[in-house]
Amino acid sequence: MSQTMTNTAGMPDVQAREDHRKLAIDRVGVTGIRFPATLAVRSGGTESTVATVNMFVALPAERKGTHMSRFLELLNEYRDGLSPERVVDLCRHMRRELDAERAHIELAFPYFISKQAPATGRAGLMDYEATIVCESTADLDDVVLGVTVPATSLCPCSREISAYGAHNQRCLIRAEARFTETVWIEELVEYAERSASCPVYSVLKRPDEKVVTEQAYDNPKFVEDIVRDLATMLDADDRITWFHARSENHESIHSHNAWAEITRGSNGEG
Repeated sequence: MSQTMTNTAGMPDVQAREDHRKLAIDRVGVTGIRFPATLAVRSGGTESTVATVNMFVALPAERKGTHMSRFLELLNEYRDGLSPERVVDLCRHMRRELDAERAHIELAFPYFISKQAPATGRAGLMDYEATIVCESTADLDDVVLGVTVPATSLCPCSREISAYGAHNQRCLIRAEARFTETVWIEELVEYAERSASCPVYSVLKRPDEKVVTEQAYDNPKFVEDIVRDLATMLDADDRITWFHARSENHESIHSHNAWAEITRGSNGEG
């Protein structure tokens, strides 16, 4: 039975048949795969996490379909954990094995950083949503590293016009970068937090709450200020050749959110 199930000799390869519509497909593949990933951390050692993986290839106009099972076969060759470098290897492998002009992989995963409260020094783990996106062609391997960072923003207008107090927002700051040398997730997190009115923490005692409340009040930021400050820091990093800076501020006194974004640099296409 096992030999019959695994032996495909003589079976029709329907996916390889010609398609009469002659329409190329930009991306076809599989999504929502849960898979282990292993990442080096800036302080040394590694961190293990679980990534959600999407895998795609370009399909030429004359071919009816791609071989979906091959995506999972290839991925499971990396069952001991994906790393950024191995994502590039996997993307190249996909392109060759599936006979495609272009292959594309997306990983999204939680990344944990230990962070000390500003006054008491109490440590707590903060989780950040990180991404690695890789695209491979015969001429180019392109990698984009990204992270989404929660932070606090305090409205400059509210502080200016109010007799006391000011309204603030929880903002989600997004930094994405292409680079020529290693850029750590921790570095992108630091850039994003420095662009906000104040970072957020997982553990805060009352002395810490006083510090962060006053820090935000002394450092008011519009959403425009956040993305401009973030873009300035990313642009000043000589390792970074392209970046996307974005912030979505979840308003506390409006029913809508505020949004701003800046993209600069080479897009990585050959």
